[in-house]
Amino acid sequence: MKKTFYLFRYISWIAIIGSLLGSLLLFVVGALKTINAFRVVLFDYIPKDKAHLHTADIATTYLIKSLDTFLIALVLFIFAHGVYTLFISNKKFDDGNGVLKWIRTPNIGHLKNVLAEVIVIILFVKFLEVVFVNIDNLKWELIILPASIVLLALGLKFLSLNKEGTEK
Repeated sequence: MKKTFYLFRYISWIAIIGSLLGSLLLFVVGALKTINAFRVVLFDYIPKDKAHLHTADIATTYLIKSLDTFLIALVLFIFAHGVYTLFISNKKFDDGNGVLKWIRTPNIGHLKNVLAEVIVIILFVKFLEVVFVNIDNLKWELIILPASIVLLALGLKFLSLNKEGTEK
């Protein structure tokens, strides 16, 4: 039975390859959004739905959206690396392998912790984008997003999923 589970772990390649491809796609999409910011500033490209905003505000909006896209791409990359480390690779970490310390995945709790932290940051960036675009038309319903971010951050702090990563 052990041998069956050992062989079955290779099905995780589906998650690894899918996450890496999704990450690559989002890096391209993020780059295109950054290029749109340059188009706005250098070539006066103004989308019809944003005609009411100043050129600098439109460019900033595109850059915030690209930041959000890049963060999600990094989440997919970190997830792919973590799944590979946990399910495929049998090697223990050594200091000479060139892997950054923050991306090392000693256990599933550490992977969940890193992903949850990045998700909180993504939600914060999304809130920043919504506030920036709608600065003249803010409504009370918008308070749901920062309240959710605070609750998620507190839940993450109290869960303490990263038991092993406490060394300084």
